[in-house]
Formats: sequence, structure tokens, C-alpha cells
Amino acid sequence: MVGKQAGAKDKGKDGRRQVAALVWRRELDGSISILLMTSRETGRAVIPKGWPMREHADHKSAAIEAYEEAGILGKVAKKPIGQYRYWKRLDTRFIFLTVDVFALEAREMRTEFPEQGQRSMNWLAPNAAAMLVDEPDLAALIRSFSPKPAPALAPEDPPA
Repeated sequence: MVGKQAGAKDKGKDGRRQVAALVWRRELDGSISILLMTSRETGRAVIPKGWPMREHADHKSAAIEAYEEAGILGKVAKKPIGQYRYWKRLDTRFIFLTVDVFALEAREMRTEFPEQGQRSMNWLAPNAAAMLVDEPDLAALIRSFSPKPAPALAPEDPPA
């Protein structure tokens, strides 16, 4: 794990909180895809998330989680696009968490990363991704997510 977890000392208004990355990429046809992966414990469809890290701003903590869990490097937004809440199992008890979600545009997907081989990953259209997650507020965030349009190429600009 990169950095120390702030978890217990970094409480939101209603208890503990986490940070997450809504990882997205633009497809050749201009549409976007969202990265979902399986959780390690239950196999549920989730986005990269974890505890805030004391030595990093929240958006940086979310980007670190995306790298550690999915090998994704990219451009992360400094402000959250929203939040969702869920029950997390910790040993023999459950806690209710608020998760601040930061959009992260995937620019590179590494083949080697800390949690490599521990999860399955899929790129999905937003509506399909929203149908697979269990948390209603996360599903709503995914459905409503709309990144800035890609800049149009000027006639003299060759495609990359």
C-alpha cells in the first residue's frame, strides 16, 4: 500500500469515509467506457476505492487506488463528481461509509501493479456499468457522468 491510511482519523459528517476513482476512457467512436472490477472479498462489481491517505490530497489518494487495484494511470479531477454510501464489512462488524468519487481519465493501463491478478476487470458502457453495481447512488453517478467533450481536430491537425 502506498501511503498510510487515514481511515479512523479522517471522518466525514456521518462517520468514516473513503475515496474512489470513476475510471473512464474515450472510445474511437467518441463514446465513453467505465472500468469496473470485482472486489477481492465478495466478487461484486466495484470501482477502485480506499481510505484517504494522510500525505496525499483526496484526489491523489483516489488515483493511487486506481493504480494499485487496476494498474491505471491517468488524469484525475481535483474535485469529486459526487459521493455514494455503502456498508463495509470489517472483521465481525459493519460500518456505514461515505465515498467521495473522483473522475479519472485512463491514459495508461500497466500490466504489472500491486494487486495484479486479484480482480477481474471490464470496460463497459455507462448504462451497463450502472446496472452491475450494487449501490444505487454509485449507479446514478455512473449514469449521469459526462466528461467534457473531446476537442475537435482542426483541418490541419493530423490524427494521432
